[in-house]
Amino acid sequence: MAARILSLVEDELYMDFRYLDSSLAALEPVCRRELVTMATDGIHLFYSPDQLLRVFPSNPVFLNRACLHLLFHCLFRHLFFRGRKNPRLWNLACDITVEWIIDSLDRPTVRRPLSGVRVRLYDQFSNQGIPVTAASVYHRLTGESDEEMLLTYQKEFYVDDHRYWPGDPSASPSAAKAGKKWEETGRKVSQEMDLKGDDPDQGLESLTTQIRAGKSRRSYRDFLRKFTVLKEEVHNDDDNFDLSFYTYGLSLYGNMPLIEPLETREITKIRDFAIVVDTSYSTSGSLVRSFLSTTFALLKSRDSFFSESRIHIIQCDNAVREDHLIRRPADLDRLLEQFELTGGGGTDFRPAFSYIDQLLEEGELSQLKGVLYFTDGKGISPRRPPAYTTAFIFVGRDPERPPVPAWAIKLELEEEDLL
Repeated sequence: MAARILSLVEDELYMDFRYLDSSLAALEPVCRRELVTMATDGIHLFYSPDQLLRVFPSNPVFLNRACLHLLFHCLFRHLFFRGRKNPRLWNLACDITVEWIIDSLDRPTVRRPLSGVRVRLYDQFSNQGIPVTAASVYHRLTGESDEEMLLTYQKEFYVDDHRYWPGDPSASPSAAKAGKKWEETGRKVSQEMDLKGDDPDQGLESLTTQIRAGKSRRSYRDFLRKFTVLKEEVHNDDDNFDLSFYTYGLSLYGNMPLIEPLETREITKIRDFAIVVDTSYSTSGSLVRSFLSTTFALLKSRDSFFSESRIHIIQCDNAVREDHLIRRPADLDRLLEQFELTGGGGTDFRPAFSYIDQLLEEGELSQLKGVLYFTDGKGISPRRPPAYTTAFIFVGRDPERPPVPAWAIKLELEEEDLL
């Protein structure tokens, strides 16, 4: 009977949200009697039969909202962004974000009166210009010192159980597979929403923003590969070693193999690289640190350094203020611990490029593959294109942001990517 109720809930959601067709079928229902509400690990939809049988006769809308709530967590990939965040505040931020969007969707299957707590919180966030994203809400909650208010929010927005969310998604193959699946599902849902055309629901814009904002770090990791070079390195190449000839030689001649393992291998890593950080007055210091922390973590996770790598971390506003040279992974951790922003003036991109050109002339960056420039985009660019690949990195999408030069690559990250 509980399974039939759950099937009916999914059918009702499909009637009002046809663009969620692919996502509604993406979770496999599994009965868990120890639960008091629904839960998911990104692969299964765990449900409590007692809850479904108890709630359905008197409040079927709650079950519709609970199922949609859990589905939105997966579509926005909240499960796979927790990382080293405060689990309590991240869970609450995700619940607030999802409920905020559901409350703005004007559909009979999920419509319900808003409590005073929700009305006041939504008005407060709107007045402060806080976007409807889990990262933005999380930042807001980290500054909340009223413990009683946090408890009130937890009670108000609690819908599903997060016990099955992966603690460290990057260390779990099943979580990585589930995250990739929901990334693809999110793209399909976004395409369905685009085909659907205009809709009077105010929440659809927030829903689309969340789906597009929830992309994983994989895209940024793949982007960093553009700045690697192919080089031969002293290392046993087991992948290209034919074990059959080795063992055949041992069996034929005793202790003399016919072929030895290769002592070198060709591999792509970062050789010479430059990261320029805009330290002008308009750039947020917390975002700069998050950007460097994320980039350093990705570089270290891929064993990205040659023994003689040189990575310059340059701070620049309207002049070059600092240049930190990184030669090995340990230097990244040391820099991040001691890093302080230097600058605060206007933004001018030209001094940084002139400084990098000078390093090229001096032979300091003999194999420079490219430059990352983390900025808000509001500065003066060189008229002539540099002799190396340049990418301007931004956080979020700003329609008023000036266009990047024709010779540059533009990459827009979301705050979730930097957390």
